[in-house]
Amino acid sequence: MTTGTRAGEVRTIARHAGTVFAGQVAVMAFGVTDTLVAARYAPQALAALSVASAVFISVFVGLMGVLQAQLPVWAHLRGAARHEELGRSVRQSLYLSALTAAVGMLALLFPGPLLRATQVPPELQGPVRDYLAILAFALPPALLFRLYSTLNQSLGKPVLVTWIQVASLAVKVPLSIWFVFGGLGLPAQGLAGAAWATLTVNSLMVGVAVLLLRGAALYRPYDIWRRLEPPHVPTLRGFLRLGVPTGLAIMVEVTSFTLMALFIARLGTVAAASHQVAASLTGLLYMMPLSLGIAASARVSYWLGANEPARARQALRLGLQLALSLSLTSALALVLLQQPLARLFAGPNPPVVALAAALLPWVAAYHVFDSLQAVCVFVLRSFGIATASLVVYCLLLWGVGLGGGYLLAYQGLPGIAPLQSPRAFWGAGALALVLTALSFMALLWRASRATR
Repeated sequence: MTTGTRAGEVRTIARHAGTVFAGQVAVMAFGVTDTLVAARYAPQALAALSVASAVFISVFVGLMGVLQAQLPVWAHLRGAARHEELGRSVRQSLYLSALTAAVGMLALLFPGPLLRATQVPPELQGPVRDYLAILAFALPPALLFRLYSTLNQSLGKPVLVTWIQVASLAVKVPLSIWFVFGGLGLPAQGLAGAAWATLTVNSLMVGVAVLLLRGAALYRPYDIWRRLEPPHVPTLRGFLRLGVPTGLAIMVEVTSFTLMALFIARLGTVAAASHQVAASLTGLLYMMPLSLGIAASARVSYWLGANEPARARQALRLGLQLALSLSLTSALALVLLQQPLARLFAGPNPPVVALAAALLPWVAAYHVFDSLQAVCVFVLRSFGIATASLVVYCLLLWGVGLGGGYLLAYQGLPGIAPLQSPRAFWGAGALALVLTALSFMALLWRASRATR
């Protein structure tokens, strides 16, 4: 490849990833806003938010993965210039969206078994249930908007999605503050107020997306806005073949992270609140590799569809290089700014600040390898590899990460007494991500060689 071709590909990936990143940060700021507001409302509200967020994210992200798995499929169709087929595929995906929304709502409306199994303290379970009952109705519009976002990313035009997400943040912040603390005739609703704000904003976002699909010139070549055809079994089977293992893999990935909050909750309010600070920062930083993974996957799939395997391999390499450089920079900032960041997120609570600051060096290590594996797993889907990713996640993220963290925290290992600290989970999680990144790179090396 010439230098000019390489530079052009870098610009394309970076521009796509930067646009996605801006929108993802805006969405992530929804959770950060709730964390900051809850911390100032009451320490118990922050602890309850940590548990409730873990449950919601575990449900939402797994179902979102089933829908987002269509990104390489649609990007491949675009690269092959099969526009009408792409539009029909998008319409068929509405059936998949309805199914995932129904499954998710049931899980959020009845979280009792999960809360009991993870031994969440009884005093937190009431606020957690109230929060999740409201978010159950915010889930369908959230999934529909994710489908719209996936379409735009596959077309290489994520800017409309980003504008909607950034604008929605300007609505979410004042609504969360108002609903949580009350005012202007509205009584304070506590943590449930943050959930009501999320439901309102998600509904507005999907409404704007529908209007754009009907009128924007970007979608006209694909003739998306037509009468919905009856379910097409071969198309839906194809969705499920890639979407189910992808969704399960993402669920395993996310639950290996979010279930930490449920296990840590039994260590007390200070441990749960400090973990929420670390988790909020980790989630925010994850938006960078997530954006790069989406951009690299879209480019790799586009070039594979256009029968340009060398260009696809180049896009893969560039995506990984960008992820490594950005994650190392972010990790250094976490280490250098651990005290100021802990104070910002924890609010006026010295015990929480102290423990949160102690977690951030572990968060830094966690983030570097999380970035590499995130880009790898997205691009693996461009090569049609999803089941192998699921197996790796189950063995390493659940087994080494979550299982190892539980042993270190509560049972100990030969020669090591139980740590009784969130540090056990973050250390084991970082080790699991090192092994995961190495495994995925080996799979990608083999898949890319097969395209030569």
